Amino acid sequence: MNIYSKKKRWKWFLFATAITIVVVSLWYTNILVRKFAEDERTNIKIWAEAIQRKAKLVNYTDNFFDQIKVEEQKRAEIFAEAYKILGREETKDNLTFYIEVIKGNTTVPVIITDDKGKITNFINIDLDPDSMKYLKGELKKEFTVYPPITINYYANKNIFLYYKESLLFSELRNVLDDLIESFFSEIVENSASVPVIVTDSTKRHVITYGNIDDQKMVDSLFVENTISSMSYENDPIIFDLPDQGKTYIFYKDSYLLTQIRYYPFIQFGVIGLFLLIAYFLFSAARKSEQNQVWVGMSKETAHQLGTPLSSMIAWVELLKLKGYKDREITEIEKDINRLENITERFSKIGSPAKPENQNIIKIIYNSIEYIKSRTSKKVKYLITVPEDKEIFAPVNHNLFEWVIENLCKNAVDAMNGLGTLTIDIIEENKYVIIDFTDTGKGIHKSNYKTVFNPGFTSKKRGWGLGLSLSERIIENYHRGKIFVKSSVIDQGTTFRIVLKK
Repeated sequence: MNIYSKKKRWKWFLFATAITIVVVSLWYTNILVRKFAEDERTNIKIWAEAIQRKAKLVNYTDNFFDQIKVEEQKRAEIFAEAYKILGREETKDNLTFYIEVIKGNTTVPVIITDDKGKITNFINIDLDPDSMKYLKGELKKEFTVYPPITINYYANKNIFLYYKESLLFSELRNVLDDLIESFFSEIVENSASVPVIVTDSTKRHVITYGNIDDQKMVDSLFVENTISSMSYENDPIIFDLPDQGKTYIFYKDSYLLTQIRYYPFIQFGVIGLFLLIAYFLFSAARKSEQNQVWVGMSKETAHQLGTPLSSMIAWVELLKLKGYKDREITEIEKDINRLENITERFSKIGSPAKPENQNIIKIIYNSIEYIKSRTSKKVKYLITVPEDKEIFAPVNHNLFEWVIENLCKNAVDAMNGLGTLTIDIIEENKYVIIDFTDTGKGIHKSNYKTVFNPGFTSKKRGWGLGLSLSERIIENYHRGKIFVKSSVIDQGTTFRIVLKK
């Protein structure tokens, strides 16, 4: 008993140590994760502020381009007005000024046509007049983005002035487009590896995204749920973009942070699984070794009993030949038969048992009858089922008797030779249940399973092998169950055996 109490204390100590290590590790890992999260939050904040500043820059640049566009349109209108005035009679004395105005246009591409679309003049455009005499096709499409200006040149004759964005403005427009494109690139390819989704004002149409699996983004439900979770974690960044209107940037913690946060739990789970598997493997190996020790010990015991038993049989036969037929000789023969039975039991440990369908009631009554004559008269044996009733179950007669004897002897010891041992036998459809209830000192609930361990005993003298052996016989050879059903300190204990019919 001392061994198992120490073993139990060591188990609790090791368990407490393991829990402490896990808790401390998780606590420290949580601190590291929290620091990492704070650093990432700082990076995200810097990134978000940079995005907002870049958005302001894009909007400012777009407004600036709009002003340039208006100014260029005004210049084109001034240019057209100069052409109008140039055709009037009253401006002949001041032609120099208007010609200078027309010459001053060095940026806005202009094409002038007559009322039939024939090109009469062009400025700031590389055009071959021989191959392109009329404004048509792609060229006309290019120069009709803005409506043409009609000029009444002279004698009620109209000419048309077509213009488009200047080369400088087009280059600036490309710069703006590159700026917007790089703006989106900086959003989705952020250094913090933050999953990002950019949507329009409806929050449903995805403009672009980054750090998210492309295949998952095809699923509209996934996109909707992701946007919802992102908006729950962080307020979206809102800004206006040219040609886009109000735009939302949704983002959340990076996958790296999420992995680091859950990594300790996965790590300890894997370690725990490994230790659990290792424990079961070592436990199975230990049980296998114990079984080999049991079998070896049983075979050796049977062998050692065989020689003196044979001598005792010979001596009894010799006494009979000399005419001794006293009652003592008869009792010695009974004990010799009992020793033969015990030797047979030990010899069967480790060998395949061959259960046979036998009357359980008869075996129990025979076993109790034998035990009665060898225990205190102050112990009462009560079997609740009549002797003539028959309940059959597949058992090995010798081994099953051994279990009954072990349980009865333990009960007698627990009652200190004074009390009642009640044996209840219950027959069910598939099982036979046998309860052994004594009025002894009882067993603590913490020892319900420990009592079946080899070496566990509450007696000053004893090996603590009876219940362990009984458990092996019932579970290994009969495929049944034996356990402590109930126990109350100083009132008694009930052991239950369950056998398949």
